Amino acid sequence: MTSTVPALGTRTAEGSALQAVLLDMDGTLVDTEGFWWDVEVEIFARLGHTLDDSWRHVVVGGPMTRSAGFLIEATGADVTLAELTVLLNDGFMDRIGRALPLMPGAARLLAELAAHEIPTALVSASHRRIIDRVLASLGPQYFALTVAGDEVGRTKPHPDPYLFAAAGLGVDPARCAVVEDTATGVAAAEAAGCHVVAVPSVAPIAPAVRRTVVTSLEVVDLAFLRGLLTG
Repeated sequence: MTSTVPALGTRTAEGSALQAVLLDMDGTLVDTEGFWWDVEVEIFARLGHTLDDSWRHVVVGGPMTRSAGFLIEATGADVTLAELTVLLNDGFMDRIGRALPLMPGAARLLAELAAHEIPTALVSASHRRIIDRVLASLGPQYFALTVAGDEVGRTKPHPDPYLFAAAGLGVDPARCAVVEDTATGVAAAEAAGCHVVAVPSVAPIAPAVRRTVVTSLEVVDLAFLRGLLTG
C-alpha cells in the first residue's frame, strides 16, 4: 500500500478518544534492528574496515542516509553514499529472506487492532522495497496506510512521517498512539504531537510526559492504548 495522502479528514473526536495507532517497524514489530547492524558490519568488513560496536547506538533507528553517512565518515571507507545505500538494502533483503522474526506480542496486537477496526499505519525509516517485503510476512491487511523513509522529504527524527500518516488516515495526531523502539522514532512521534509507547530495543528510553515505557509489546493491548489518552 502506498503512502499517498488524501486531504485531512474531519474525524477529530471530542475529548481524548483514540483515533488511530501508528507503529514503527524495525525493532518494534519485527526483530530486525540487529539485522541492520550485522549487515553494516559485513559490508564494511568487505571494504576493509571494522565497525566499533559503540557506533551501533548512533546508527540505530535513524534514516539510512544518516547512518550510512556516519559510517562512511567514521571509517573513511572508499564508497559513496548512494553505493552504500544499495549495498545495505540488498544485504538486508537477503537477511530477511532467510528469517523474519516478529517481536513478542506483535501478531496479537495487530490482530486485536484489526478486529476492533482501529485505523492503523506502519511508519518506518526503511525504504519502500524493504517495507513491502516485510509486509508480506506481517500482513498488509493490518495497515490502512504505510509510510516509507524514502517517500517523505524528512524522515525520523523529524515529525513529518507521523504527520504524513495522521493526515493520510484523516485523524488528529494528538489522538494517535505511536509505538516506537528507539529515541529517534520517539522524538519524531513526540514532535508530531502523538502519545508514545516506547519499547526500547537497543538503548534505554526514559519515561516522560505523553511517553510510556514498557518492556514488551506483550503488555500492550487496545485497552492499554486507549488508556494513554484517557489517563
